[in-house]
Amino acid sequence: MTWNSTMSSGYSSWEEDSEEYFFTARTSFFKKPSGKVTESKDVEKQRELRTEFTREEIKQKIELYNAVTKDHLKMTLGSTGVYTGFIKVQMDLKRPVTVRGGQKMGAEAFYLPGGVINTLHISSNNTVRQVINALLKKFTVADNPAKYALYKRYRREEQVYVCKLSDGEQPLFLRLVAGPNTDTLSFVLREQQTGEVMWDAFSIPELRNFLRILDKEEEEQREAVIRRYEAYRQGLQEALTELRGPS
Repeated sequence: MTWNSTMSSGYSSWEEDSEEYFFTARTSFFKKPSGKVTESKDVEKQRELRTEFTREEIKQKIELYNAVTKDHLKMTLGSTGVYTGFIKVQMDLKRPVTVRGGQKMGAEAFYLPGGVINTLHISSNNTVRQVINALLKKFTVADNPAKYALYKRYRREEQVYVCKLSDGEQPLFLRLVAGPNTDTLSFVLREQQTGEVMWDAFSIPELRNFLRILDKEEEEQREAVIRRYEAYRQGLQEALTELRGPS
């Protein structure tokens, strides 16, 4: 199974699952921002100041946001004060994920290509944890959602920072406050940064899939080394033959 850079278009609603959440199926690739990236481990210090806005202030901010957005992904304010809009999340996973392949195929482990972006249509009530669950559901990832975290990437004085978001934060609020410019703020899905891989958090089938992937990579590397040294040996033999001259 391979992953394509473009998924089928359309909407999928969590309303069918009794959840107030819906997301698009748009997927694309983008360049990572230039500049040195700094990991920010202190969530509290890097978090935006939490400000309560009135309905009128929210309306003004949404109007300003929609006026400057360039990709037609606008926000909409509902009658209840809840607003909806779009966020883009980069899938930046370093380890393979376990993907459900249907009843016949079962579950298999794959590497998701780096740089994939998924565009989600969410509401201002949706939390970071709900966004993570929606992304995993979109890609039919069977892994425990607790293994993953959502990060914000932002630029400040030509320096790029990456900061982990807490589960209860609301990404659409952060998007509204920051504006539509992804250089100012973007979202990234990564594995939890625990320092070491917690192998006991994986199931036996997942671990076996990891071993199969490692065995395949090892075999490919071995064959590449053999080809490289075989070409080197052949080149040496040809050079020796030229030095010796005709027999």
